[in-house]
Amino acid sequence: MSIQHFAPGDIIDISPFGANFDTATSATLIRESHLEVFRFALKAGKLTPEHTAAGAIIIQCLEGTVELTTGNRSQILTANTLTYLKDGEPHAVKAVTDSTLLITILLKRE
Repeated sequence: MSIQHFAPGDIIDISPFGANFDTATSATLIRESHLEVFRFALKAGKLTPEHTAAGAIIIQCLEGTVELTTGNRSQILTANTLTYLKDGEPHAVKAVTDSTLLITILLKRE
Protein backbone atom coordinates (compact mmCIF):
# COMPACT_ATOMS: atom_id res chain seq x y z
CA MET A 1 0.00 0.00 0.00
CA SER A 2 1.45 3.38 -0.98
CA ILE A 3 1.29 6.46 1.20
CA GLN A 4 -1.19 9.06 -0.04
CA HIS A 5 0.21 12.58 -0.25
CA PHE A 6 -1.64 15.76 -1.01
CA ALA A 7 -2.07 16.75 -4.65
CA PRO A 8 -1.25 20.12 -6.21
CA GLY A 9 -4.01 22.59 -5.31
CA ASP A 10 -5.11 20.71 -2.17
CA ILE A 11 -5.54 22.81 0.99
CA ILE A 12 -3.41 21.37 3.81
CA ASP A 13 -4.14 22.09 7.47
CA ILE A 14 -0.87 22.68 9.34
CA SER A 15 -2.45 24.02 12.53
CA PRO A 16 -0.54 23.29 15.74
CA PHE A 17 -1.69 20.18 17.60
CA GLY A 18 -2.01 22.16 20.84
CA ALA A 19 -3.97 20.25 23.50
CA ASN A 20 -4.10 17.23 21.15
CA PHE A 21 -0.31 16.84 21.02
CA ASP A 22 -0.45 13.43 22.73
CA THR A 23 -2.05 12.02 19.57
CA ALA A 24 0.20 13.99 17.18
CA THR A 25 1.90 12.08 14.39
CA SER A 26 4.54 13.08 11.88
CA ALA A 27 3.54 12.87 8.22
CA THR A 28 4.88 13.60 4.77
CA LEU A 29 2.45 16.05 3.20
CA ILE A 30 3.99 16.60 -0.24
CA ARG A 31 6.41 14.39 -2.12
CA GLU A 32 7.49 15.38 -5.62
CA SER A 33 10.74 14.83 -7.51
CA HIS A 34 12.00 18.31 -6.56
CA LEU A 35 10.20 19.01 -3.27
CA GLU A 36 9.26 17.31 -0.02
CA VAL A 37 7.23 18.84 2.81
CA PHE A 38 6.51 17.10 6.07
CA ARG A 39 5.08 17.93 9.46
CA PHE A 40 7.30 16.61 12.23
CA ALA A 41 5.98 16.18 15.79
CA LEU A 42 8.69 15.88 18.44
CA LYS A 43 7.92 15.33 22.12
CA ALA A 44 9.82 17.29 24.77
CA GLY A 45 13.28 15.86 25.40
CA LYS A 46 13.43 13.86 22.14
CA LEU A 47 16.40 14.34 19.82
CA THR A 48 17.00 13.61 16.17
CA PRO A 49 20.58 12.45 15.67
CA GLU A 50 22.80 14.57 13.46
CA HIS A 51 21.91 14.06 9.79
CA THR A 52 21.81 15.84 6.44
CA ALA A 53 18.89 16.41 4.10
CA ALA A 54 18.82 15.56 0.40
CA GLY A 55 18.86 19.27 -0.50
CA ALA A 56 18.44 22.75 0.95
CA ILE A 57 16.03 22.75 3.89
CA ILE A 58 13.66 25.19 5.56
CA ILE A 59 12.69 24.39 9.16
CA GLN A 60 9.64 26.27 10.45
CA CYS A 61 8.54 25.91 14.07
CA LEU A 62 4.73 25.78 14.24
CA GLU A 63 4.51 25.24 18.00
CA GLY A 64 6.80 24.64 20.95
CA THR A 65 10.52 25.23 21.26
CA VAL A 66 13.39 23.30 19.70
CA GLU A 67 17.16 23.57 19.85
CA LEU A 68 18.76 23.31 16.41
CA THR A 69 22.45 22.38 16.29
CA THR A 70 24.51 22.89 13.14
CA GLY A 71 28.24 22.26 13.43
CA ASN A 72 29.36 24.08 16.58
CA ARG A 73 26.34 26.45 16.63
CA SER A 74 23.12 25.95 18.60
CA GLN A 75 20.08 28.17 18.32
CA ILE A 76 16.51 28.13 19.57
CA LEU A 77 13.48 28.10 17.31
CA THR A 78 10.12 28.99 18.83
CA ALA A 79 6.63 29.09 17.37
CA ASN A 80 6.39 31.31 14.28
CA THR A 81 10.13 31.27 13.52
CA LEU A 82 12.03 29.55 10.75
CA THR A 83 15.55 29.00 9.47
CA TYR A 84 17.21 27.87 6.25
CA LEU A 85 20.09 25.39 5.94
CA LYS A 86 22.27 24.89 2.90
CA ASP A 87 22.30 21.62 0.98
CA GLY A 88 24.25 18.97 2.89
CA GLU A 89 24.56 20.92 6.16
CA PRO A 90 24.64 18.47 9.10
CA HIS A 91 22.10 19.29 11.80
CA ALA A 92 20.33 17.85 14.83
CA VAL A 93 17.11 18.93 16.54
CA LYS A 94 16.14 18.55 20.21
CA ALA A 95 12.64 19.39 21.45
CA VAL A 96 12.79 21.62 24.52
CA THR A 97 8.98 21.40 24.75
CA ASP A 98 6.43 19.39 22.74
CA SER A 99 6.99 20.82 19.28
CA THR A 100 5.75 20.64 15.72
CA LEU A 101 7.97 21.58 12.79
CA LEU A 102 7.11 22.09 9.15
CA ILE A 103 10.09 20.90 7.10
CA THR A 104 10.50 21.83 3.44
CA ILE A 105 13.30 20.22 1.44
CA LEU A 106 14.26 21.46 -2.01
CA LEU A 107 15.45 18.10 -3.25
CA LYS A 108 18.65 17.54 -5.09
CA ARG A 109 18.37 13.88 -6.04
CA GLU A 110 20.54 12.11 -8.56
